[in-house]
Amino acid sequence: MTREDHRLRVVAATPISEELIEMVVAREPRIDFIRDQELLPPMRFPGDHSGDPSFERAPEQQERFEALIDSAEVLYGLPDESATALKRAADANPDLRWVQGMPAGVGGQVKKAGLTADQLERVAVTSSAGVHVGPLAEFAVFGLLAGAKTLPRLQEQQREHRWTDRWNMKHLGQQTILVVGLGSIGRETARKLKAMGAKVIGTSRHATPVEHVDEVVHPDSLAEVVARVDGIVVTLPGTSATEKMIDARVLANVVPGTTLVNVGRGTVIDEEALVAALADGRVGFAALDVFASEPLSEDSPLWDSPHVLVSPHTAAVNSEEDRLIAELFAENARRYLDGEDLINRVDTVEFY
Repeated sequence: MTREDHRLRVVAATPISEELIEMVVAREPRIDFIRDQELLPPMRFPGDHSGDPSFERAPEQQERFEALIDSAEVLYGLPDESATALKRAADANPDLRWVQGMPAGVGGQVKKAGLTADQLERVAVTSSAGVHVGPLAEFAVFGLLAGAKTLPRLQEQQREHRWTDRWNMKHLGQQTILVVGLGSIGRETARKLKAMGAKVIGTSRHATPVEHVDEVVHPDSLAEVVARVDGIVVTLPGTSATEKMIDARVLANVVPGTTLVNVGRGTVIDEEALVAALADGRVGFAALDVFASEPLSEDSPLWDSPHVLVSPHTAAVNSEEDRLIAELFAENARRYLDGEDLINRVDTVEFY
């Protein structure tokens, strides 16, 4: 049902610039976008939705902040990017109806918040899925190229000022790459890989053909499929169904020297099994932007492996991120007000 006369009270619960607020309201004039910039932590870089960690509110400021949160029908961001604060808001504000999350994987925070069944029914949470597709697909290709072009050996020899005989490098255009997960990131990765001449196999629970994917296989066949690929790209979200999907059984069957890239969630890969596969050469190179526990523990062997590139969950960050999320929010606000389905509503069973 159309709600032409309804004014949508949106409260900024995470940093957003005045310029972007003006853009959102221009696109959807039925929004009253409430914010107090004094109560929001300053951003240190684009996509810094948690803001400066040294930022603290005085008790009186915290009361004002929570009062604003509790007056909202819609929150732009989880309060302080905190699952605990989301739960407090859902408990305190019976009029809260929708929360726009900043991460593509905001489902994990929603699950951690422990909302009741009634709250999950009442409060829609949407993610920023799709905003980070281009940068993450580029990182995936970068990781595969780094493995194919023996980046660890090149770096080692350069550090040692050592000029050796030449050696054979692999050519991505002659490789077969397995993309684990054919969501928006996986499909864009496949598109880029096909443009470079690679053969692409993708996993999906549905047998429907996917553009730029030569073969679609069921995830249950991973252990068999990895035996015929040169590289693996993981793009899956972190859910109970995907936890440790890339496990010791799967890694036991990879072609020696396989390149593994993860731009999905760290929990999809059994890190203990990965460490073993790196040690015996089954995995020749791993480019990892995500880890099972973040920050990555200082004593993790992944730090010191010469065949691992550790990226601190930064591959998605880019200068356009904040604008793209704001544009997505403006479109979702229109949908909300016009009674249409929201884009990227978080599944409250698997939380992705």
